[in-house]
Amino acid sequence: MNSKTKVLLAEDEISLGMIVQESLESRDFEVLLCANGDIAWEKYKASKPDILVLDVMMPKKDGFTLAEQIRKIDPFTPIIFLTSKGQTEDVVKGFGQGGNDYIRKPFSMEELIVRINAQLDRKLIKNQQRDWLELGEFEFHPTRQLLKLGEKESPLTARESQLLEILLENSNDITDRSLILTRIWGADDFFNARSMDVFITKLRKKLQDDPNIQILNVRGYGYKLVC
Repeated sequence: MNSKTKVLLAEDEISLGMIVQESLESRDFEVLLCANGDIAWEKYKASKPDILVLDVMMPKKDGFTLAEQIRKIDPFTPIIFLTSKGQTEDVVKGFGQGGNDYIRKPFSMEELIVRINAQLDRKLIKNQQRDWLELGEFEFHPTRQLLKLGEKESPLTARESQLLEILLENSNDITDRSLILTRIWGADDFFNARSMDVFITKLRKKLQDDPNIQILNVRGYGYKLVC
C-alpha cells in the first residue's frame, strides 16, 4: 500500500517545477507535476491529493482561479500558493480564494517543505477533531463509516461513506458526476456510472428515515444532496 503524501504541484516554469518535484520526491513525497491550471484541475479530480502547491501565474487557468474552483467542492485540502508577486493585495486575494499559505519566489526547498509539513499537521489535527457531522436528523462519521439516528447506528461501506462525504461537502448544490466517478472509482465510464447509481440508491434507503433529506438526480450534471 502506498502511504506517501501526495502533492499536486502546478508550475508552468518547467525547470523550476522539475527541481521542486525532484527535491520533494527525494524526501519521499509523491508529486504530480502539472504545467498549467487546466491540467492541474483534471489531475486534482482524478487523484485527490493530500496538499496542493499552486503557482499563481499560469496559462489557461491561474492559481487563484483554480483554488476558487477547488474550494467549491473541497474546503479541506491545504493549498499553498507560489508567486513572484509581493503586493499586499495579492496576498490578501490568495487567502480570500481559499489559500492556506503563500510563498514568494525565490524560495528555498527547506522553506517549502517546512510549510508543506505544517499544513499537513494542521490538516491531521482538523481531521482528528472532525467527529460526527450533522446531516439533517442524522449524524455522520466519515472515518468510522457510520450513520447515527438517535441511538441507532448504521454501518456504511467504504464507498458509501466516500460518496456521502463528497455529497455533504457540496450539500444543497450540484455535485458533478464526473468528479464523483474520478475521485471514488478512478474513471468516468459507463460501468462505473452504473455502479455509482446503485450506491446512490443504497444511500437513499439508509437516509429515508429523515424525509427532509433528499439525493436528487440532476439530469446531465450530477447529484444534489438537499438537507
